[in-house]
Amino acid sequence: MAIMPLIITSIVSGVVSVGSGAGLGKLGYKTFAYYIVSSLAAISTGLILVNIFQPGIGAEIGLEKMPQQVAAAEQSFPDLLLRIIPLNPFRSMAEGDVLSVIFFAILFGYFITKLPSESSRQLGGFFQAAFDTMMKLTQFVVWSAPLGVFGIIARIVAKTGFAAFKSLGFYFIIVLFGLFIHAFINLPLLLKLVARVNPLKHYRGMPSALLTAFSTCSSMVTLPLTMNAVTGNSQVSKKVASFTLPIGATINMDGTALYECVATVFIAQVYGFDLSLTAQITVVLTALLASIGAASVPMSGLVMMSIILKAVGLPLEGVAYILAVDRILNSRRSGHAAAPIPSQTHNDNTTWCRAAVWRTH
Repeated sequence: MAIMPLIITSIVSGVVSVGSGAGLGKLGYKTFAYYIVSSLAAISTGLILVNIFQPGIGAEIGLEKMPQQVAAAEQSFPDLLLRIIPLNPFRSMAEGDVLSVIFFAILFGYFITKLPSESSRQLGGFFQAAFDTMMKLTQFVVWSAPLGVFGIIARIVAKTGFAAFKSLGFYFIIVLFGLFIHAFINLPLLLKLVARVNPLKHYRGMPSALLTAFSTCSSMVTLPLTMNAVTGNSQVSKKVASFTLPIGATINMDGTALYECVATVFIAQVYGFDLSLTAQITVVLTALLASIGAASVPMSGLVMMSIILKAVGLPLEGVAYILAVDRILNSRRSGHAAAPIPSQTHNDNTTWCRAAVWRTH
């Protein structure tokens, strides 16, 4: 019920918020490019780990819906590219073709930013309000989800015993391992290679932002502390920080993107599907685009999971299985994702990435 309205409102409002900073020129392009690269690094890390360790292989959990095939696995790469561009966006919405709807929403949001300021403001406000409404509706569903999860997990235990949760525990460890690699290898390498600063020295200035993100699971709640830590401890110019961090809180969900990728492939493995390269590219693209539209609130990653499963062609029932450990993982991936890279100068062209790298979702 909520997937298509969520996609349209979240992606359009996210793109409009990014476009509002286009007047800053190179800083805007560099920031957006960094966020894309950072998210792809996180997704790739998760994809490699879940393919190497295959935590879902051999899991016997007795889920009800057992599809005969996964739609994305049957497509070639050229077919995937053609599928992204909708012949009729309304038909794509009605049929639940997620990738083409995302593509259309991105284009629509981009051209909203090209309208005269008053029209752009009105349409942007409309889609932001619509997204906020959809999140309230979805949160109402999420509040009732524990009852459904209780029933599903109880049934699984009754049928298979606790052995069914061996694969779930393995999945939990893989996600944590991926987050650890991204936080303590990928991002420090960016600090060292791009900004040429000591990662340990920089990380020492971030405990207040990290602890708040860990406890609240929200980028927006953490944003004031993040900006204070970046401008105070890391000595980033306020002009750069005030531009890059709010945008990052909207579109740069590294931890969420990694988790969504691992979870989708894990659910496919549980169902007994070996996703092809094209299917996994679909997962990567959808995880990247869905992470841009994800809200900076607790459980937003789980909401976006339904979008990715729909794009790949897997039953939404699979979400209930991973929901048992999602809240714990949510706090881990929230205090994660990026460290603002302090460079040696205050020049805007060299300091853009130090404010771009500390993200909290």
